[in-house]
Amino acid sequence: MTDKITNWTRSDDAMVETAIRRGATRRELLQMLLAGGVAMSAGGVILGRASDAVAATPVTGGHLKIAGFTSSTADTLDPAKASNSTDYSRCSAVYNRLSNLDKAGATQMELAESIESADAKVWTVKLRKGVTFHDGKPLTSADVIFSLKRHLDPDVGSKVNAIAKQMTDFKAVDDLTVEITLADANADLPTILALHHFMIVADGTADFSNGNGTGPFVLENFEPGVRSVMRRNENYWKSKGPYVDSFEFLAISDDSSRVNALLSGDIHVAAAINPRSERLVASQPGFVLSKSSANSYTNLNMRLDAAPGQNKDFVAGMKHLVNREQILRAALRGRGEIGNDQPVFPGNVYRNEDIKPKAYDPEKAKFHFEKAGVFGQTIPVVASDAATGSVDMAMVIQAAAAEIGLKLDVQRVPSDGYWDNYWLKAPIHFGNINYRPTPDILFSLLYASSAPWNESQYKSEKFDKMLIEARGSLDQEKRKAIYHEMQVIVAEEAGTIIPAYLTGIDAITDKLKGMDTNPLGGMMGYRMAEHVWFEA
Repeated sequence: MTDKITNWTRSDDAMVETAIRRGATRRELLQMLLAGGVAMSAGGVILGRASDAVAATPVTGGHLKIAGFTSSTADTLDPAKASNSTDYSRCSAVYNRLSNLDKAGATQMELAESIESADAKVWTVKLRKGVTFHDGKPLTSADVIFSLKRHLDPDVGSKVNAIAKQMTDFKAVDDLTVEITLADANADLPTILALHHFMIVADGTADFSNGNGTGPFVLENFEPGVRSVMRRNENYWKSKGPYVDSFEFLAISDDSSRVNALLSGDIHVAAAINPRSERLVASQPGFVLSKSSANSYTNLNMRLDAAPGQNKDFVAGMKHLVNREQILRAALRGRGEIGNDQPVFPGNVYRNEDIKPKAYDPEKAKFHFEKAGVFGQTIPVVASDAATGSVDMAMVIQAAAAEIGLKLDVQRVPSDGYWDNYWLKAPIHFGNINYRPTPDILFSLLYASSAPWNESQYKSEKFDKMLIEARGSLDQEKRKAIYHEMQVIVAEEAGTIIPAYLTGIDAITDKLKGMDTNPLGGMMGYRMAEHVWFEA
């Protein structure tokens, strides 16, 4: 008998894979192979190959429990109002979008078969046939028009109103074709429609508490600030997934409690764990870490319309007080890349790599603080576990301030209610921004004068005009040059400090398979419930 595998066929592989699924032991499997004339060393190769195949084959069944890190009574199933990972995760389970992003960040079609335009101003969206909502209603162009027009209604309070405003007219060409007209040309529209907020809801929906969508799960229970329970949509229009029978999402804001719930088996996924917990999880058998790319950031925001941020010297001083290297090394345990105070993420084709981070320079910081006249004051800085890593970042900045005689009072507030009560409101506070695929989206949401999430209340007519000019340009080189200049403006003039772009880590049980990354955020862009399965 030799080590060479002879007369071995795909049906033989299938036989071994079936035995593995039935629970055969390794000894039993090897005996089966030896009886078939396969050498011991070759049998090991076959078993390894078969085990990998079994692990990669989706299996249906099981109840998936995921714990996020933030929640409040303002949790919503209205995609237009979604504002954090909890909302995105729940909405992604019950709704679909016209388009989506794949793991490489490329735009793919979802409810739309195609989104096309000859001039980037008038777009034609062709919808898939045979898609139905959870209540049995067929998807039509009326649903798409209703879903998109909602963002233009100020009474809705859409988080992407500033972006949606460029859509000025909607026309139902037929039941499965929609024509969208923009105020100005924008080649990014198919990518823009992949944002979580542009999920499609049924025409005329006023009550979102039942989550009636076209998505992979049907809502059974939704308790804002507590949890939601969903069951698999047996009539899902996609040919693959979801694989789990049911899905439960809850929030455990305390990182240690969230990790302990995972290790004790109470949950299967602990989302966005703190760097301090990474080693603990990695040391325990039966658990794995799923790392995303640097696709989010936690930033320090100084409102330019309130003291002390009204004083440009105070803002300049803070930018030189932040020791980015120490924050990345100590506060973030090396998970990320150094930030340069502008929001376009590493790897984006429009990113300006020439912008250098502000150097940590206590003496220069002290010079600006003296000009601002803030020595002798106690300056509150609001941080929370809701903004990933912000508490540890705040401690590093507070210690640096103390060394030059500036007193920063770090006020650690609860995660519950942070986004409603402190973010955008406190004069100095932390934010946490998830990945957005285009500069236009980032600037429209965060830095335009009308931006809904203008964290530092930055206002500039010049910047606003540049945003519109770049959006309408089909000359990619010109567009790139404008975006480069806008990034410089934000880094120099806005009251936001981005110390680092973060690498997120979700901790999961190794019994959960199919996990992958997605640039839209952790937990596979908040869509993992649709794609994962439990090993047999």
